[in-house]
Amino acid sequence: MSALVHSQAASAPAVIGVEQTQYLTFMLAGEMFAIGILHVKEIIGYGGLTEVPMMPECIRGVINLRGAVVPVMDLSARFGKTPSPITKRTCIVIVEVEAAGERQDMGVVVDAVNAVLEIPASDIEPPPAFGARIRTDFIEGMGKVNGKFVILLNVDQVLSIDEIGALAQARDAAAALPLN
Repeated sequence: MSALVHSQAASAPAVIGVEQTQYLTFMLAGEMFAIGILHVKEIIGYGGLTEVPMMPECIRGVINLRGAVVPVMDLSARFGKTPSPITKRTCIVIVEVEAAGERQDMGVVVDAVNAVLEIPASDIEPPPAFGARIRTDFIEGMGKVNGKFVILLNVDQVLSIDEIGALAQARDAAAALPLN
């Protein structure tokens, strides 16, 4: 089976940066998104979150994951939309990201996890140059599944710890400005 996957990926025209063929799909504000399965460590139910003061709006807080402190990001808020409402299907997907040459776990809040799908490289289009409802640098590609598009996220861009830190610093700087 793995030989079949590798031969499909090798013979199909690949989008730069898209090597994986398996993606975890999930819903967010009624839209389907996907993350490369190699980034996903586990999926847990929503709960046990501790809010941390002075964090950017997109950071919901932290969780204790087997003794490790893991920050949890609300993807909807990260995309500039209203924070995700918490329902029975809300999950936290634990994702491994690259930060300053090191690997770090981060949780992302999603409305519901769908399935792991295999998307051949031939069914992946480059990110749109315009018209996306999220920043184009957050999009790794557009996967075609059953005649519909799935937004394949660039995990390292979306969950960039450096950029989130810069957001916090900008918020702090704005809060320090005198009111007129």
